[in-house]
Amino acid sequence: MAVYPPGLRLRHAREALGLTYRDVEKASYEIAVKRGRPEFILHISRLADIENRNVVPTLHKLYSLSAILHLDPVEISTWYEAPFHQTFQDGADFPPPRTHLGESLLSSQNSLGPQDPGPTESTDLLTARPANMTPMPTMKGVENGRYRYGYVGLSDRRMVPILRPGSTVLIDTAIHDIEDDEWSNEYDRPMYFVELRSGYRCGWFQKDKARLIMQPHTLSRCAPEAWRTPEEAEVVGKIVGVVSFLNEPWSCYREGSLLTRSDWNRKAH
Repeated sequence: MAVYPPGLRLRHAREALGLTYRDVEKASYEIAVKRGRPEFILHISRLADIENRNVVPTLHKLYSLSAILHLDPVEISTWYEAPFHQTFQDGADFPPPRTHLGESLLSSQNSLGPQDPGPTESTDLLTARPANMTPMPTMKGVENGRYRYGYVGLSDRRMVPILRPGSTVLIDTAIHDIEDDEWSNEYDRPMYFVELRSGYRCGWFQKDKARLIMQPHTLSRCAPEAWRTPEEAEVVGKIVGVVSFLNEPWSCYREGSLLTRSDWNRKAH
């Protein structure tokens, strides 16, 4: 197996998420403002040096790369033979254009804080974000790796308005069978996260013999898609939780919003 240089690995990760140099630079400015240190900024010229000349990123720039590219900093650091502790707090703040699958959930990410009020029966106003909302509530089975995060890309409007671009979804990877019978309205219809050869899809699906068919929401104006399974598509799991935004910048991203595919009538062989 060929071992790729660290810079090339970082470039492949960025391109897989559909991010440009300018996208990464802009996101790094937001991290720098949030953390109060200019060292987090990834200028385009420095990013080019890291990817093309294998310049080793500083600690702060490695932190920004990890958050923006949704990579494990421990894994990145091993590419440079200098591993250190991981962090993903900022990762959910920068949903990329393309839908993708996130890392496995860790129990430490979902543990209740000492002052966490937990769920209540009454609607209430909180004085601070609960510790268990980063970015999902506590779930049983986290320790055994059953749950994964998924991210709906900013250009993925297939399930609008049910599932908005920029949403974070919680995936139960123990459920792979498509259930498309027992639902009475679109809000009850189960959604699934599916891995393709070229990316991911998140939304409504149905099985037709050897074909897996995705049915986008009617209001999205996106065309249905179909793939042979398991050759071209595999079900990652069922969507059991969603965290979404109701305002900018997710609602203003229109690039590639009207998606059409020529493979709807493609037959599974």
